[in-house]
Amino acid sequence: MSILNIAGYQFIALSDLSERRSALLEKTNSLQLKGTILLSSEGINLSLAGLPENIATFIHFLQSEKIFAEMTFRESYSDFQPFKHMRVKIKQEIITLRQPDISPENQTAPEISPKEFKKWLDEKRDITVLDTRNDYEVEFGTFKNAQNLYLEDFGEFPAAMDQVSREKPVVMFCTGGIRCEKAALVMLKAGYSNVYQLQGGILNYFAEVGAEHYEGECFVFDQRVAVDASLEPTGTQQCLICQGPMTRKSQPTSCLKCANDF
Repeated sequence: MSILNIAGYQFIALSDLSERRSALLEKTNSLQLKGTILLSSEGINLSLAGLPENIATFIHFLQSEKIFAEMTFRESYSDFQPFKHMRVKIKQEIITLRQPDISPENQTAPEISPKEFKKWLDEKRDITVLDTRNDYEVEFGTFKNAQNLYLEDFGEFPAAMDQVSREKPVVMFCTGGIRCEKAALVMLKAGYSNVYQLQGGILNYFAEVGAEHYEGECFVFDQRVAVDASLEPTGTQQCLICQGPMTRKSQPTSCLKCANDF
């Protein structure tokens, strides 16, 4: 597997977005990287893929600026380039929630490490394990007994969270952590008093402790579609209609969920 895939984000006040966009686009193109970088006044969110040495050069370039020096990245490998293009976009938010009074760059909710989370699950603690991802992502896989809010869009989270019990601790998770950075603050503001976010999301859990307590695969937003607990592509395809997984048995002719034929 010769292609290194990285994903990372940082909530931090940014300015000069047009200049940053130009510099990042020039650097990534010079290194033949592909993927997406989102910039906004609240921070940066990126998913990139390329040769390992070129990814390393880009990370050094980014972290040479002091404000990004501590930024971390989740890594996985593939034997093909999972992105078609290189795009650097300026957005209102690096993860859209449409809650302007929520500012993760100024406040964060408590984190729980993958090892500690696994320990809680091993001990069968009385907690709510909350999946903050879209419903079609949950179809690919999720933690056992996790609560699914059946979101079509992350922006629905503030209205949907009323389904979650206030009587016990909540441990929320998403793919890489960025959605929980905002979702946890929304819950705290609404009066939930015992809220934790899984550090680094599902991908970090896989990297740190493996697949225990997790069922299925993890959807990723590129042409790999989904990865397993070894962070390797599974080969599962995505239905173009419902966006859910097409099982290996049904590929490549039909989707069992929405009965769409291909």
